[in-house]
Amino acid sequence: MNLETVRPILAGAKALVCGIANEHSIAYGCAKAFQELGAELAITYLNDKARPHVEPIAQALGAPIFMPLDVAKPGELEAVFERIEQTWGRLDILVHSLAWAPKDDLQGGLLDCSAQGFGQAMDVSCHSFIRMARLAAPLMKDGGTLFTMSYHGANKVVPNYNVMGPVKAALEASARYLAYELGPQRIRVHAISPGPLKTRAASGLKEFDLLLNEAVQRAPIGELVDIMDVGLTCAFLASPYARRLSGETLYIDGGVNIMA
Repeated sequence: MNLETVRPILAGAKALVCGIANEHSIAYGCAKAFQELGAELAITYLNDKARPHVEPIAQALGAPIFMPLDVAKPGELEAVFERIEQTWGRLDILVHSLAWAPKDDLQGGLLDCSAQGFGQAMDVSCHSFIRMARLAAPLMKDGGTLFTMSYHGANKVVPNYNVMGPVKAALEASARYLAYELGPQRIRVHAISPGPLKTRAASGLKEFDLLLNEAVQRAPIGELVDIMDVGLTCAFLASPYARRLSGETLYIDGGVNIMA
């Protein structure tokens, strides 16, 4: 591989980023890193309420594709990929940064989680990634990279993470199986597990500030990570420099996950 041909490392790449809520979102860190390193972006927003917060971001990043996407609404996901096919004819990178559970089921213990709430959390937070992968694969004609966002609570018990623990565990397993199934098409799949970040999604967790404080105290680096740490790591993984990596769950947490 001639290294001179891959600078900037994502030059010409087409990237779909799903899950930006505002400038504090993990998905925004990914979008900004991709754009700074040469990629062209497609960005989605949840609904009309979210649009005023996301549209300025899409405009600032020069995204030619900006569309609504609620994965629980039939047809919206398909419409996004149809637009990508019409506009670009291909896709190189996909970021799935979506997670949701009904508030009562999220803030209650797992024993008290309703079957309906568990199913909704699994559908939006996990199965939607599988649906995205199914639609993305035919557009990744020269290979590509799929990312989904997890958390340490998928593998270890984190107080107050509740139903999202089992859901994220299923998501990480799904990423591994997708990596296996899509590998022959040169499509690589990774689950990314950032440390605690002050995002809108995290604000729904009880006592989240305690998680942040504990992460700083336990991290060997002694600092919290930020959204650009996540974005730049994903940019590396989507680049030719990481062409032999797939199926990994990568922790971006300052080393918190190694501590007993």
